[in-house]
Amino acid sequence: MIERVLTFLYPAACAGCKRAEGALCAGCRPGPIATRRFVAGGVPAVALGPYEGRLRRAVLALKSGRRDLAPEFANLLAGAAAELLVPGRVLVGVPTTRRRRSARGFDQGRTLAAELERCSGLPSLSLLSAAGKAQQGRSRGARLQARERFACESASLAKGLEVLLVDDVVTTGATLRDCTAVLERAGARVEGALAIARAERVDHPWEQHESHLERNGPRRK
Repeated sequence: MIERVLTFLYPAACAGCKRAEGALCAGCRPGPIATRRFVAGGVPAVALGPYEGRLRRAVLALKSGRRDLAPEFANLLAGAAAELLVPGRVLVGVPTTRRRRSARGFDQGRTLAAELERCSGLPSLSLLSAAGKAQQGRSRGARLQARERFACESASLAKGLEVLLVDDVVTTGATLRDCTAVLERAGARVEGALAIARAERVDHPWEQHESHLERNGPRRK
């Protein structure tokens, strides 16, 4: 009750525009026109919009620890990707590395999957662990060449499942490809992927910015 009163009196600053209108204000929420439907890593994927502008700033805020953005993004994804969220499927978050999970205090892929469970009614499972180096800061070529970055935590649990992967940003599709390969070797079938944003331009300065953010945290004003 106290938290609700405080939220009403002192609303959070929007991650996209900094206005005091909640985690993500109406003006910064991507609409249906921005939705991207594409194939990445060999599976059909849906993203709320391109990884640029206000949506990019909001994603970086999530990566920096703004957990209040996760339910906002999950609600939007539940509407944008309704065709993928069919009964019988399970949500599996794409995990980040242990180092980054420790720095952020949470795993954004698994958190998004858990919030989507609330929105869609589909169960979420933590089936994957990050076994190799993260992709952020790498060039396009390095991303595509990376292998064996993920491991399945329970092959017996994965067998026979119809999986939807959940991630924050899709760039080259290499991450989705690797996760799909690991899960399918364990006997699951990956039916699609949901992401907050799709990076439609790679090997640009924003990749260097992300790498700086991951190493040093957000800049202080």
